[in-house]
Amino acid sequence: MSGTLLYLRSRRVPLALAAALGGAATVWALRLVFGEERDAAPLVVVMSVLLMVAALAPTLAGPDENLDRTASMRWPWRRAAHLLAGLLIVLLPLLATLHTGARFGPATLVARDAAGLLGLTALCAAALGAARSWILPLAWTTVAAIYPQGGTWGTVATWQGQPPDSRAATVTAAVFAVGGLVAYSVAGPARREPAE
Repeated sequence: MSGTLLYLRSRRVPLALAAALGGAATVWALRLVFGEERDAAPLVVVMSVLLMVAALAPTLAGPDENLDRTASMRWPWRRAAHLLAGLLIVLLPLLATLHTGARFGPATLVARDAAGLLGLTALCAAALGAARSWILPLAWTTVAAIYPQGGTWGTVATWQGQPPDSRAATVTAAVFAVGGLVAYSVAGPARREPAE
């Protein structure tokens, strides 16, 4: 078995991929059958992105984060590639729906929230570990998408639920995306104490 396949299996990528794509397909099918309008509501789009990112969050670490640090591999570029692949896994299925009867868009909203939420999840993985990396993005995005605020600071605080043309929301998402990519690539997931 190749090193890539071992890497993917050790991080439970096939299961996470099935959960992310299955969740997106379920939401899309429900929108297709029961939706009155072709375009999904922004809240549905944001929550679909969140669902996919949360499903991929556990893949940010293997079964033993400490073992990753002892291997003689160059981890930073592997971690960066892992995050970029995760971004593609979220973006491609949702953007493919733009050509179907139930559209998840606009594309700028999907791209902004996917990049920002994946970056936020990566930051949480670097600080708290991959097992808990989905908690802050889930809680924050749920509140922000349901209760978006106005004004500069309100827009920054609720960037996930803002309209796609919001410059403050886009800058906030970009900061999380770049910060998460750098922090996770360089530091990796937070270390866990071995179970006794």
